[in-house]
Amino acid sequence: MGLLTLSPDIPWLSLVWLSMVVSAIIIALLPAAQQEAMRWVGTLFAFVSLLLALLLFLAYDPQQAGFQFVERLEWMPQLGISYQLGVDGVSLPMLLLNGIVIFTGALMSWNIEQRTKEYWVLLLLLTTGVYGVFVALDLFLFFVFYELAVLPMYLLIGVWGSTRKEYGAMKLTLFLMAGSALVIIGMLAIYFGSGLRSFDMLLLARHVSLAGELQRIFFPMIFVGFAILAGMFPFHTWSPTGHVAAPTAVSMLHAGVLMKLGAYGCIRAAMWLMPAGAATWLPLIAILTLLNVVYGATIAMAQRDAKYIIGYSSVSHMGLVVMGLAAGTQIALTGAILQMFAHGIMTALFFAVVGRMIYERTHTRQLPELGGLRKVMPFAAWMFILSGLSSMGMPGLAGFWAEFTIFIGVWEKYPLVALIAALSIPITGAYILRAVWAVFDGEVKNPAFLQLPKLTWQEYSGAILLAVILIGVGLYPAILTELIATGVRPVVDQISGIIIAGR
Repeated sequence: MGLLTLSPDIPWLSLVWLSMVVSAIIIALLPAAQQEAMRWVGTLFAFVSLLLALLLFLAYDPQQAGFQFVERLEWMPQLGISYQLGVDGVSLPMLLLNGIVIFTGALMSWNIEQRTKEYWVLLLLLTTGVYGVFVALDLFLFFVFYELAVLPMYLLIGVWGSTRKEYGAMKLTLFLMAGSALVIIGMLAIYFGSGLRSFDMLLLARHVSLAGELQRIFFPMIFVGFAILAGMFPFHTWSPTGHVAAPTAVSMLHAGVLMKLGAYGCIRAAMWLMPAGAATWLPLIAILTLLNVVYGATIAMAQRDAKYIIGYSSVSHMGLVVMGLAAGTQIALTGAILQMFAHGIMTALFFAVVGRMIYERTHTRQLPELGGLRKVMPFAAWMFILSGLSSMGMPGLAGFWAEFTIFIGVWEKYPLVALIAALSIPITGAYILRAVWAVFDGEVKNPAFLQLPKLTWQEYSGAILLAVILIGVGLYPAILTELIATGVRPVVDQISGIIIAGR
């Protein structure tokens, strides 16, 4: 039994994403001059969605496992499309992650003065799509929510961003649209090739009737289509550019949650529904992820812009996620999902510090122009260091258990890949320590920095929440790993069954 009992008569999963829609409608109806009210409405509803996600997390029964809180309504039965929702041990941590990041991102958005209404509406619609992806159990509905999560990014970056924002917004959109085209091809292959003429993911997973040869042909399309959003090499170049151009809260959602949508799509739509294709292609994908992991860390080492450092660091860390997926073992997949959660919290904290606390005050992110900020904003320094330690895989923080579990799982399957990927560990330590020294230590280089505005209660609250979660999961990872293990087991069984059968 879960720690809580929720009424089965209430559509809890629908309430999660609808809370974002309701808040967006309320804000859209407010007069343009009511900026303070818009901030409060957006933040309060973000908190409500977080509470709902937390209730579901506490009420989920890991002993029963499988999909729970399932909702189903026939939508277009003649096309095999239904409104079907549910969560398991894979999607539930992601639902909670999105709730945490949107709430803290909302707190970091109180400084938005330009076109405040439009900003909040787009931010909340983006979050609606993310919630929807994590709960959808119909492939068509999954794709609809996926597009809703991706498309608002163009305007959020292009209007409220900085540093070549038009270029960053356009590049991100074109890459992700190309990925969506591949996903559509893969979806149609599953729909027609299965012979079931249904988008019901539970039905498709139970029967796996798509011919093995068709799976091997179309698996790369749907996997790569989603992996583009996960920042997989060589389709990763949109990601650091988008990170740098986006406003703070959007950077937090971009790196903290949206990249996870890509990895989630890889495991939920590609590996689960096309196990024969996964058994064929995952070894090659494991090799490609080495470029993500080592190359991303190396390029991060060469950056002078603090946001670019975090952006390429995300490419490296998401490479570890896809590497864990490619190993396909119980331990590796558990580590991959845990890494998605840990990296989401870590990068949200990184961007909150760099984008909101530092850049909004100093108007620079260039390492040579910063320095000595520990004397001016010690809280920001400690938060950055905490994120950096988690990124380095320091024991006692969430990042350690995620990376350690991935390396164990990958070693079981591809020991040479694990050995080469381990090169990223000292490189990560080097660029994190370099950034800490350049930004926070030494003497204050610009006298104007001595008079920087104090941090706000929103910045303190958001950062403390993220820091507590990083430490809490680091001290007691079983709060997530036991749940995640129940969710990845069906995927492992699907792929293992194909390998044993020799199909």
